[in-house]
Amino acid sequence: MAILKAWARAFPRIQAPPEWGIEPVPVEARRLGFLDYAVLWGDLGVGLLVMAAGALLVPGLGLPQALLAILIGTLLGNLLLAATGYIGSRTGAPTMVLLRPSLGRLGSFLPTALNVLQLIGWGAFEIIIMAQAADFISARFLGFSSYPFWAILFALWCTLMAIGGPLVVVRQWLEKFAVWVVLLTTIWLTIYIALTYDLGAVWRRPGTGEMPFWLAVDLVAAMPISWMPLVADYNRFARRAGPAFWGTYIGYLIANVWFYGLGALLLLTAQTGQLVEAIGALAIGWIVLPIILVDETDNAFADIYSAAVSLQNIWPGVRQALFAGAIGAICLLLALTVPIAQYENFLLLIGTAFVPLFGVLAADYFVVRRSYTEADLYRPAAIRWEGLAAWAAGVATYQALTRLAPSVGATFPTFIVSFAIYGIIPIARGRITRAA
Repeated sequence: MAILKAWARAFPRIQAPPEWGIEPVPVEARRLGFLDYAVLWGDLGVGLLVMAAGALLVPGLGLPQALLAILIGTLLGNLLLAATGYIGSRTGAPTMVLLRPSLGRLGSFLPTALNVLQLIGWGAFEIIIMAQAADFISARFLGFSSYPFWAILFALWCTLMAIGGPLVVVRQWLEKFAVWVVLLTTIWLTIYIALTYDLGAVWRRPGTGEMPFWLAVDLVAAMPISWMPLVADYNRFARRAGPAFWGTYIGYLIANVWFYGLGALLLLTAQTGQLVEAIGALAIGWIVLPIILVDETDNAFADIYSAAVSLQNIWPGVRQALFAGAIGAICLLLALTVPIAQYENFLLLIGTAFVPLFGVLAADYFVVRRSYTEADLYRPAAIRWEGLAAWAAGVATYQALTRLAPSVGATFPTFIVSFAIYGIIPIARGRITRAA
């Protein structure tokens, strides 16, 4: 509530941004096209957190293997991301509502709760890494160090962005400023690294073998997959589903491959194991870090905004802005109290829950029903046990593969298992009914 009052005082002549809750976005409000989504998802694929994930792949893998894992993981994970966004564009509904036809209204509450938890985790991670980077910069160049100050500043800004909503952020912040500055900075950083270091020697350096190749693919795919529970919250504003699909796919593909690769390359060329220190040690690091840092805010904005939209799947009568303020405060509290650790396990945990879940969604939409009506989304059954069973089978498959055969990779076998099980259940039921 305090955030809303601050917004009103700061912008007294600006009306509160419109909210559509979980209802389908009206046709007149579906304004975003191919370029908008290429910018949005390209920008969401940019950031220190993505580079940190790329750094996890090395030196366990050599650079050629790491880059191949990045390409394969992004191509496949991105397909799942864009396909889920396509369903949101066709229906105008947010992601958690899209799960109602396959899981039931009450059944969708379980993934909603998991999604809110993971978004709070991601939001806290984003605030932590932004505050750490800002504190590093201010301590080194300004002689000022206060991690809590930076954490509060970033949490407040990202929460205000979440209250503003996607149309404001995409059109007024990303397209007019953020994405272009970051693009030029990233090109500059890439050229600088290529001209400064002996990349031939880095290319020939073998990996230590500690990272199985397909586990690395899973880690890369986890990044676009982590956005799957959010994607329809933004792609529901599309004028047409096809351009939104390709804008999402191409924008995120370029950014994810580029920043995963930069993270791996920086760690291999730096004399430190810390990514922020590695960037800061560059001759141009004092320019690069602040710019990437400013752009990082859109990731935390997306976490806070989508957590608020997801909660409306359970409590549709509560205003989105109130949920956004509460989520922002929780993310800040965690950022101030919880150390950033076990990041690899956190990425794999995301895959455990959401890869099979969206296997169920894809099977329901593209195979079983082939479209969703308003009744499917807003007047579904309370619980659909076949969807929950297929989801549970997929989670069990993911856990079994990661524990017993980590070198095989779990992401895409798990998706196939849940997709196939959910697709087969209605066929088997139909045959039993006809036989009876």
